Amino acid sequence: MHAFYAWARRYQLASLLLLAILLMLVLPLGLDIFRLNLVGKYLCYAFVAVGLVMVWGYGGVLSLGQGIFFGLGGYAMAMFLKLEASDKASTGMQSTPGIPDFMDWNQLTELPLLWQPFQHLPFALLAVIAMPMLLAWIMGLALFKRRVGGVYFAIISQAIALILSVLIIGQQGYTGGINGITDLRTLWGWDIRSDSAKYLLYYLCVSLLLVSIGLCRRVQTGKLGLLLLAMRDKEDRVRFSGYDVSSFKIFVFCLAAALSGLGGALFTLQVGFMSPSFVGIVPSIEMVVFAAVGGRMSLIGAVYGTLLVNAGKTYFSESLPELWLFLMAALFIGVTLFFPMGLAGLWHSHARPWWRGWRQRIAPPPAIPSRPDTSSPEPTPRKTRPMPDALHVQAWSKS
Repeated sequence: MHAFYAWARRYQLASLLLLAILLMLVLPLGLDIFRLNLVGKYLCYAFVAVGLVMVWGYGGVLSLGQGIFFGLGGYAMAMFLKLEASDKASTGMQSTPGIPDFMDWNQLTELPLLWQPFQHLPFALLAVIAMPMLLAWIMGLALFKRRVGGVYFAIISQAIALILSVLIIGQQGYTGGINGITDLRTLWGWDIRSDSAKYLLYYLCVSLLLVSIGLCRRVQTGKLGLLLLAMRDKEDRVRFSGYDVSSFKIFVFCLAAALSGLGGALFTLQVGFMSPSFVGIVPSIEMVVFAAVGGRMSLIGAVYGTLLVNAGKTYFSESLPELWLFLMAALFIGVTLFFPMGLAGLWHSHARPWWRGWRQRIAPPPAIPSRPDTSSPEPTPRKTRPMPDALHVQAWSKS
């Protein structure tokens, strides 16, 4: 039992179970389908926040371009859905049936070569993970091998996010331009716009998020997690110990990219479109804010931070449409100033000590043991060896 308790505490199973109960039971029972679909949209961002905990909190690499990988995963799924919605029966009114509508508007007469593999769902699912990881591997190989880090890496990642968003907008005939890829209706003939589909996609998103948290926690508690922490605090010492620091950075950066791509694909399925507004600098910085509010060292805290920030954004924009930007800015600044370690840090520094003190106050007093009997029996006389007399001593000395 003690071994199981230590194992559960190591992997934070109690916190994970509480999060699962909240997401799988409390919210679906307390919210209507519209609000639940909004929560599912927020949880798609939580994949990015969990990846940022790994690459920023543990790896010490601040990436301000995670929207790149979120958008790549979303576009990979959107391309398959758009091709399924652009069959010849549905596009018979176009000048070129069988291709997406925005391609026909831009006078393309055939499906581009880049789009053709996305006619198959297995390839699209593979591309959701592989495309972000491939780009992250190229970026890591080009930057980490040359020991580019810190603020320089953050600026470069921002520049790449800007370049990619401009590229998507400029290639309107291939990407849909600033409008993105819209009017996504079915997945293998299954209507993703129905209420039952929204419930199913919500539970799929929650399940994959919990699995992702478990996978990342497994990495944190192993030897690799210790190396990431040591690399974050004393990178030169880890390098002088014989470890290839750049390879570890590339690995954790690719892991964060894969999680972001998965979140982007789930976002496309639940929302029904994907546009370059989720790829650029502003959404990438917002994703960093999600992890900072929840706690950049806590995987579960990042999920709560994502839910809190997005719920606040929705509430303020609906209730105070003229002031919601100022209120959100005040929330970000206040959390950064007063709780630098986010919600998770607030829990460890205030909530947990209060909980322990309260449990000690309500705990019954320990039983006072009875005093032992101090009366002892009469000590038995110790047998002493008789001293030899002088005759024996004299005889022994002569011998």
